[in-house]
Amino acid sequence: MLCDLAPERGTAEEAAEIADRLGRLPLALTLAGGFLAHQVISPWSMAEYGRALDRGNEVDPIELLDQGAAYSVGDTCRHLASTTWELSLDALRAQGLPDATTLVRLLSCWSHDPLPLRLLAGSDIDAVVPRARVESALRGLLDHSLTRLVPGPPRCLRTHGVLLDSIARSTPADQHDVLVSTAAELLGAVVPDVSRPWAREDPPLAPYVPHTLALLRRATQWSAVGPAAVTRVLECTTRLAVALHRAGDYASALSVAQEAVTRGTRALEAAHPAVIAIRQRAGRSLYRLGRYEEAEATHRLALADCTAVFGANAVETLESCAGLSPVLAWVLDRREEAVALVRRAVEGRTAALGPTHPSTLIARTYLLEFTAGPETRPDAGAALVSDCRSELGPGHPITLDAELNHGFALVTAGRQPLALDLIRQVVGGSERAYGAEHPKTLAARSLLSRVLGELGRLPEAAEQAEWVADARARVLGAGHPWTQWSLDRLAERRRALDDGRRTGDGDGGETS
Repeated sequence: MLCDLAPERGTAEEAAEIADRLGRLPLALTLAGGFLAHQVISPWSMAEYGRALDRGNEVDPIELLDQGAAYSVGDTCRHLASTTWELSLDALRAQGLPDATTLVRLLSCWSHDPLPLRLLAGSDIDAVVPRARVESALRGLLDHSLTRLVPGPPRCLRTHGVLLDSIARSTPADQHDVLVSTAAELLGAVVPDVSRPWAREDPPLAPYVPHTLALLRRATQWSAVGPAAVTRVLECTTRLAVALHRAGDYASALSVAQEAVTRGTRALEAAHPAVIAIRQRAGRSLYRLGRYEEAEATHRLALADCTAVFGANAVETLESCAGLSPVLAWVLDRREEAVALVRRAVEGRTAALGPTHPSTLIARTYLLEFTAGPETRPDAGAALVSDCRSELGPGHPITLDAELNHGFALVTAGRQPLALDLIRQVVGGSERAYGAEHPKTLAARSLLSRVLGELGRLPEAAEQAEWVADARARVLGAGHPWTQWSLDRLAERRRALDDGRRTGDGDGGETS
């Protein structure tokens, strides 16, 4: 359509990009083609038009589309992207379904990507549409082709992006706050709570990422949305970022967090508690992605703001202490500073929350890891592991972390035979909790490779090292520092195995 209407304005590839951006909607393509074909003074290319559609706050895409209606014939309102949907909504109101208008305005808070229907089943929808009338309102939208069903699992709705943008544009300002607040509550009901550990059996989080980001954009673009509603959206976004991070999807977690930081800072301020919380999550994902300088800078700024806003001993400040410490310990070789920060987190969380609160146990796990060395007592981590097992249960992610770091402390203290069974158990527990290729499972398997090699079990050590290197290349990418580190360790294991075979010791048993 675009090439037929404006054949001299660009290539078929450029036209395809615009068509995809507009969801291949015939009305939108007709408007875009009419605009491109009839410019006289400074005609745009298709590439320029596509860039204009994507300029967010600078250009209103619906207004840009509507400029193409000047070249249409007949009833102009039927050719405007900003008003054509009103004809269908007017018909629904005439049929006694006024709630269909409110429901489609709620849908405009989210993305045009498939929307899981369970979002509309939450009790919080009563704030805008009585639950008893949601079904009939949705059926009206479906009957008028304003949205459509997408078979599952999960069963979803898909509403055209141009329609959602035009509906959002025409929504009265006095409804913005309640719509955003309701959309956030409905989304919050399906995003995991941070107090509950992620489990591999949990429903996939990917379907909610575009809707969370779309809600974030809507909340910060609609001027009538108040700080409380924006804060609630940021809290929901933080929970999603935490869940994605725990699932090992660090890239998605960082993308969500960075978008939230940018928009939350504009709408509130960098030192707002909700913005600080998402900045802390961004720092953790940056570290896991191997972007160490950015991670350190992000955590240091968050620590400074936390200290100024909450105080030096506040729980929020201690979170930044814990977040900064791994970068210092394992990348910048500033172990003493890392230990000091973690001790501060352990002491502060113990005072505020108790010695066996999950947050305190996490800080104690970090402290065990950073202080491990030749002088570590064999029982140094036993008390921590015991507290985790009794408080959280075996197989809990924090328990697995404590067991792994206890095993690491035993290895660094020269207690490899004592560590081997424990580390094998952690590998098995991590596979059950996370899956075989989750970064935490790979970390446990990497330590298993080390202890096997130090016990002289070279073929097994090399096999485990190869597994880790291959999996990290797939999961984290060939350029990630952990992948390169794993490849270096694999080369070492293979050299040791080759040397052992030449001397006849390659299949040796355990040694102390």
